[in-house]
Amino acid sequence: MARYKSDEPKDVIKNWMRSKDTIEFLGLWEQLHNDRFKGVEFDAFRRQAGSNAFTLSPQKWIENTNAIGIVSKSGRNGGTFAHSDS
Repeated sequence: MARYKSDEPKDVIKNWMRSKDTIEFLGLWEQLHNDRFKGVEFDAFRRQAGSNAFTLSPQKWIENTNAIGIVSKSGRNGGTFAHSDS
């Protein structure tokens, strides 16, 4: 979706991930579906979310929290994708 919204889809995703509501949603989803989710790291992101200085990339979210709900791949045929919630 971000690809159709802007010529810079990475910026669209990063701006979306700055929101406190987005971080809380992602954290709740991970807590429900991921036994290996790192809640302490999530709490740090949640405290910072919404401030003007806060930025977060999908890769940083995945690496720091052990998230499985978002997949980010580099290179050809890469991109950022959300887990199917079915």
